[in-house]
Amino acid sequence: MRIFVCFILVVSLCLLAAGCGDSGPGNVNSNASPPERTCSPISDTPTAAYTRLFDAVKAKDTEKIKGEMSAMSQEFAQSLAMRQKNPIEKVYENGFTGTTFAAVLPEIRDERILGCWGAVEVKNEKENRWEDLPFVNENGAWRFAVGELFSGEFKSPGKSQDTKDKEAANAMRPVEVPVNMMSNTNTMNANINSNKAPKYDGPQVEPLPKKK
Repeated sequence: MRIFVCFILVVSLCLLAAGCGDSGPGNVNSNASPPERTCSPISDTPTAAYTRLFDAVKAKDTEKIKGEMSAMSQEFAQSLAMRQKNPIEKVYENGFTGTTFAAVLPEIRDERILGCWGAVEVKNEKENRWEDLPFVNENGAWRFAVGELFSGEFKSPGKSQDTKDKEAANAMRPVEVPVNMMSNTNTMNANINSNKAPKYDGPQVEPLPKKK
């Protein structure tokens, strides 16, 4: 009888554990990482998407600017407008990039695509530097992914040309020797020179006395 009771208790505990481990709607694992974003190849490009964004900014068409933003970027814009207490038109005014201050379409280079993520470098003429702008493949087009960038969801499709150029320049730069190390090296050389064996000048003899 005692063995039978123990068997019932063990089975009950197993069933209870299985029920607690059920991953139903109310028991979602909060530590689970979000699924990888998947998307289909499209004929659109990040370069074309930036060109549309630039044209929309120059036309001061808020709806078109908004249309070139990803869904997360639109949420970011709404949140920013509420925090800053600014109209949404003001938030979208420059398309979240200083490159749109240019009078005409600025130089675009180094388009990169990796999966659903893309990027292009655009020349910021006002600040004389390159901006690496993020894009995401969303709903059949490339959208500006500033929201994903700020949230940390954006995955870089690779180093930009500007970053590679700077790394190459740093690699070519000569190594500067600290002043104290140079001083110590000079002192060491002086000590080595002072401890050198004297130069041999031939046999040393006393001069013969002069004859009277």
